[in-house]
Amino acid sequence: MFSYRHAFHAGNHADVLKHTVLIAALQHLTEKDAALTVLDTHAGAGLYRLDGDYASTSGEAADGIFRLIAPGVGPLVPALQAYVDLVKAFNQGATTRVYPGSPFIIQRLLRSHDKLKLFELHPTDLRALAGNVAQLEAGRQVAVLHEDGFEGIRKFLPPPARRALVLCDPSYEMKSDYGKVLDMAADSLKRFATGTYAVWYPIIPRPEAHDLPRRLKTLATKAGKSWLHATLTVKSSKITENAAGDTKRPGLPASGMFLINPPYTLKAALKDALPQMAELLAQDKHATHTLESGG
Repeated sequence: MFSYRHAFHAGNHADVLKHTVLIAALQHLTEKDAALTVLDTHAGAGLYRLDGDYASTSGEAADGIFRLIAPGVGPLVPALQAYVDLVKAFNQGATTRVYPGSPFIIQRLLRSHDKLKLFELHPTDLRALAGNVAQLEAGRQVAVLHEDGFEGIRKFLPPPARRALVLCDPSYEMKSDYGKVLDMAADSLKRFATGTYAVWYPIIPRPEAHDLPRRLKTLATKAGKSWLHATLTVKSSKITENAAGDTKRPGLPASGMFLINPPYTLKAALKDALPQMAELLAQDKHATHTLESGG
């Protein structure tokens, strides 16, 4: 159950999509004076070393964040530039060695009166997260909770100031995660209908992965809520075979972000960002993107 470690994937193309969306959403949500509560259901360790053992083993950041900051890359559109600037803010000098996970991206953008609740079950990541958060000296603003985020967010909805963003990005190692995401979204909308709910998911050859955005769309539509669905594909999902007959799996070829009650400014930001993202992160000719909305 606890084999997944995000440290292997920090800064990859899926993080570029997820964190670009997250930053653009938070920039809008923090424009209003009223306090915002952010709930991160699967927080991870919070900070990652891109020159550490995990990230170096996978090398996924080379086809993610490092492509955006490579010499010679032309001007980035505002949403991508905001993402790159935030990542660079966690590093000194010209070298990018540290990658901020969602908890640290969120905390960096919050005001002093906002709250952040971080849920993590993986014992190793929990210890790392608690240690990393302690260095922020953020006091009561940030809470690290050793709980199942799917269940744990319930007690915080609705939040005191009636404004909340929920980020849900489980590993989906367990097929049951897809159903849990749907159950969480349905329950959360009943508890707090005006919250913004952001779900990341992998686009892989698995029925549950393809059903998830369709079912979220149905859920949002039935609840009378607006929704936004963005996807980024960087390569083909086909399994290839070399001359020796060895098969090669493509790894993660694509991912998506589905938001219920998205900030109204987000669609325009992604309309500009997704084409550039697909162009810069393409690993073969199958790279593409989609953006749709409703409600």
